Amino acid sequence: MNSLLQSLYCTTYFRKAVYQIPTEDDEPIKSVSLALQRVFYQLQTSNTPVGTTELTKSFGWDSIDSFMQHDVQEFNRVLQDNLEGKMKSTKADGAITKLFVGKMKSYIKCVNVDYESSRVEDYYDIQLNVKGCKTLRDSFKDYIQEETLEGDNKYQAEGHGLQDAKKGVIFESFPPVLHLQLKRFEYDIQRDAMVKINDRHEFPMEIDLEEFLSEDADRSSPHKYLLHGVLVHSGDLHGGHYFALLKPEKDGKWFKFDDDRVTPVIDKEVLEDNYGGEYPNANAITIRSAGRNHKRFTNAYMLVYIRESNVDEILSPVVHEDIPEHLQKRLEQERAIEEQRRKEMEERHLYLIVKIVTAEKFKVHQGFDLANFDDRQYPLSDVFTYKILKADTYGSFKEHVSRSFN
Repeated sequence: MNSLLQSLYCTTYFRKAVYQIPTEDDEPIKSVSLALQRVFYQLQTSNTPVGTTELTKSFGWDSIDSFMQHDVQEFNRVLQDNLEGKMKSTKADGAITKLFVGKMKSYIKCVNVDYESSRVEDYYDIQLNVKGCKTLRDSFKDYIQEETLEGDNKYQAEGHGLQDAKKGVIFESFPPVLHLQLKRFEYDIQRDAMVKINDRHEFPMEIDLEEFLSEDADRSSPHKYLLHGVLVHSGDLHGGHYFALLKPEKDGKWFKFDDDRVTPVIDKEVLEDNYGGEYPNANAITIRSAGRNHKRFTNAYMLVYIRESNVDEILSPVVHEDIPEHLQKRLEQERAIEEQRRKEMEERHLYLIVKIVTAEKFKVHQGFDLANFDDRQYPLSDVFTYKILKADTYGSFKEHVSRSFN
């Protein structure tokens, strides 16, 4: 989840749209929109790691067990569905669709008669095969590969009976921000279990997707895409570590977002190190003695591409005016309170608490001792309380008390 949040945060057009959702009267643990605004604002202004507890609670995912049941694709879909509803009739209305939604056509076309059945649907991301595909382009070719319906599997065409046909999908449009889910985790029939696919799968810094569009698709603008983010899993099916490689600015550097550490990286660390497959310089003797190939267990499971013609708009800087005033005030107040609390904790050893019981207070006290200072089973006595420095003299304290008593 953290890797996806960092990717969405670096998609600044999306961050601005989230800031435009009205949340003045919301509570963070009950409002996904406000919780996400708070995460984004803290990422933007804080020098310390930012927690996501409020955000996960706003989804109703209170325990780590319930959270672990949701993969990145499901989390992204739930998040976007929720935000789309909140954005309706606001300045941000339509932002999710504009950024992330493309269209694809599913079709069945008869070979020997003039008949075609088709359906156009929206998509928020594309799931691409890794197994059997050496490159990202191969994965796209595999995705639109037609299936032949013939023999016992002929298609029942309305008005034409059983017919040989071609079944497939083709893209009608690609969105400005393209989320590609690489199918690194699959069910293995022979093992009767889920396995991780660590095969080598190459992806480029730039890719032109025009060849995967239907004949009727709009080609008025180029379909060249630039790599913006690589979400990585290091480990096996049963565990591991997640991190993100992102390029926040069009002409800027790549950075590795690894929990609370952010470090610059070179192109090799973005591409080659996350293709998967075998290590190029693995020791052959070691491999043979191990009885298996020396596979890389660190590889990409999600890619984010941005259409080149939209990069300037999608990655335009977030300015102070883009942030809701109520959000700034609320979080600054919370920071001030937290800073005061931290300061008090640091300085607590320098002070002591002195309580004074006057004759009047003693007269109205009921129970043992001079007053009830800490037994909460009974009403606490309303005594005079002073916080004084241990280094103060008794004389200065006496002076302070006398002034307060006039």
